[in-house]
Amino acid sequence: MPAPAASVRLGALPPYLKTHGRKVARLHLVDWIVLLLLAAVDVGLNLIEPFHRFVGKGMMDTLLYPLKDNTVPVWAVPILAVVLPMLIFAGIYMKRRNTYDLHHAILGLFFSVLITGVLTDAIKDGVGRPRPNFYWRCFPDGVPNYNNITGQVICHGDAAVIKEGHKSFPSGHTSWSFAGLGFLSWYLAGKIRVFDQRGHIAKLCIVIMPLLLAALVGVSRVDDYWHHWQDVFAGGILGLVVASFCYLQFFPSPSGEHGHWPHAYHHHILNPEAESQAQQTGASTSDWHQPVLPHDLSVVPYAVSMEMRTNGRALDSMEAGSRAR
Repeated sequence: MPAPAASVRLGALPPYLKTHGRKVARLHLVDWIVLLLLAAVDVGLNLIEPFHRFVGKGMMDTLLYPLKDNTVPVWAVPILAVVLPMLIFAGIYMKRRNTYDLHHAILGLFFSVLITGVLTDAIKDGVGRPRPNFYWRCFPDGVPNYNNITGQVICHGDAAVIKEGHKSFPSGHTSWSFAGLGFLSWYLAGKIRVFDQRGHIAKLCIVIMPLLLAALVGVSRVDDYWHHWQDVFAGGILGLVVASFCYLQFFPSPSGEHGHWPHAYHHHILNPEAESQAQQTGASTSDWHQPVLPHDLSVVPYAVSMEMRTNGRALDSMEAGSRAR
């Protein structure tokens, strides 16, 4: 008896944004709602008053640094940490046309920066560490004033400036930069297969570049005397850890065999009947074991190549059955 031919389903249409974008976004509607809630929480954390840690006269020796402008403005951080990675995601989509990859990369990036933002601002408000330039925030005219009994500072500067002076730990610029650019490094590592064990150091250099940019943002915070070095170090670790968790939530490890596409895309290829509406309406119980072709025959080569990668054993079994006949 010849071995029965294994079923080969060719119904996995290329996941274009036009055909799959709405469905993929709808499947993750709850995630997008959670993102909005995280954004609202982060806004609230920036509005409340941070803890005013005791600052005495004897502590001012390390808080006398000048009050300078930011080398990296606040508005530039979202551009570096969010807009830049999204442009790279869009560029890869234009070349590969994979909606799952585009959607999950953007969603993971947003989760990375917003979770990091909430954690950073919550810690800032709870710790209330004074910035290195706190003296000039507290006494903008250079005339100090202290409590005669406790020696605590009695600030007479602008209230908003003093409020920001109690938000040194950890560095928000640094944590956001590592959250966004760290996620981008993970993403690039998967796309260019940096861990393919072929020893191409040039690939590693590409992956390190976003991390170097994030590190330079952190260095600028120390140079501007807005943060102590411990603030920057903690912010970098926080952002990178959150970025790693968020990336691995949506994508396999870059060192894996299928590390270049998100988990959902592999599910789409292995289960086309669950993803393709055309196949759902066209397939029936009687022809379940027959090949199901997509309505658009121009995508057959694409589907065949994908199925050959994921269903190699099925094709081998099919060839064995044909030779037996």
